[in-house]
Amino acid sequence: MQNITLNVQGMSCGHCVKAVEGSVGQLEGVSQVAVNLAEAKVEISYNESQISLDKIKETIEDQGYDVV
Repeated sequence: MQNITLNVQGMSCGHCVKAVEGSVGQLEGVSQVAVNLAEAKVEISYNESQISLDKIKETIEDQGYDVV
């Protein structure tokens, strides 16, 4: 299991948190997603044999946020 913290720009409210946690949390291989709105960070636990970090980043960007 991999744990990673991503810096995500553009999140500003509870809807943003739900959008990111909901979309990433539904991905096969992702076991946990936690958004820290104040710090603009997303902590993710995932199985790298089931999903790539690039796919996780792409999913966040598809919601309209920038992974930096």
